[in-house]
Amino acid sequence: MDWSRAKTILIISFMFLNLILGYQLWTNRSVQLQTVAEASTSLEELRALSKSKNIELPSELPKEVPKLKEIVVRFDENMRSDRQLPVQTPFRYSPLLSKGALKDSPVKLAVPHFEAYQYDPVESKSGVYVFHQIYGTLPMFEVRLELLETNGQITAYKQGYVEVQSEGEQKEQKVIPMNIALRSLIENYLPNGSVIASMKLGYHGQVYNSQTMYMVPSWRVALTNGDFYFIHALNGAVEVPQTNKKSP
Repeated sequence: MDWSRAKTILIISFMFLNLILGYQLWTNRSVQLQTVAEASTSLEELRALSKSKNIELPSELPKEVPKLKEIVVRFDENMRSDRQLPVQTPFRYSPLLSKGALKDSPVKLAVPHFEAYQYDPVESKSGVYVFHQIYGTLPMFEVRLELLETNGQITAYKQGYVEVQSEGEQKEQKVIPMNIALRSLIENYLPNGSVIASMKLGYHGQVYNSQTMYMVPSWRVALTNGDFYFIHALNGAVEVPQTNKKSP
C-alpha cells in the first residue's frame, strides 16, 4: 500500500469534512439570528399596533415558545371544586410564602396535593386565593383550588384534582409565539381601550358534566375588567369571554 498517498487522501477528506461542518454551523447560527431579529421586529410592531388602538399591554410578556401537545385528564370524584370543605384548624396564609417556608406550613397539612398547584393572582380576589393544578410547569386553568379566608384565616377550601390520562397521539409542536397570538387578538377581537392585565401559557379545556376533559395548550389573556380570552397555542383559534361559566 502507498501509505504516503493514503495519508494525503485522509488529510484532504478531513479538510472537506471540516469545511462542511463549518458551513452547517454558520448556516444554523444565521437562521437563529434571523429568528431573533424577526421576533424583535414583531414585538415592536405589536407595541405600535396596541398604541394605535389605545390598548395597554402588561409590563411583562412571556417569551417561552415550548413544544407541547394536547392532553386528556380525569377528575378525581373525591376532589371536585364545587364542594366546600372546612379545614380542621383555621390558619393564616400568605401567597408570598417561599417554597421553603411552605414546607412546614399548615396549608400542606390541610389541603391534599397542595404542592401540585400554582398560585394565580389574576383570578384571586379578596377572601379567595385561587390556584391551578400544574402539568409539567404549566397551569391547567380549569383545575382549581380555592382557599377561602374569613377574618384573616383560612377556614375552608374547594379543590378540583385531576390525573393526566394521556398526551394524545399527535407529536409535540412549537406553540405560537406570544407576539403573533396577541397581534391577532388585538387586530380582530379586543375593543379599543382594553387593558391587558396578564398573558400566560397553560392548558385550557371545556368543562362538561363528565369525568374526563380534553385540554389544549392555550394562551390566556386576562383583561383588567375580568374578561378572559383563550388563544389555542397550536392553531391560533380564539375563544372569547363567556359569562356564568362554572367549574367542576
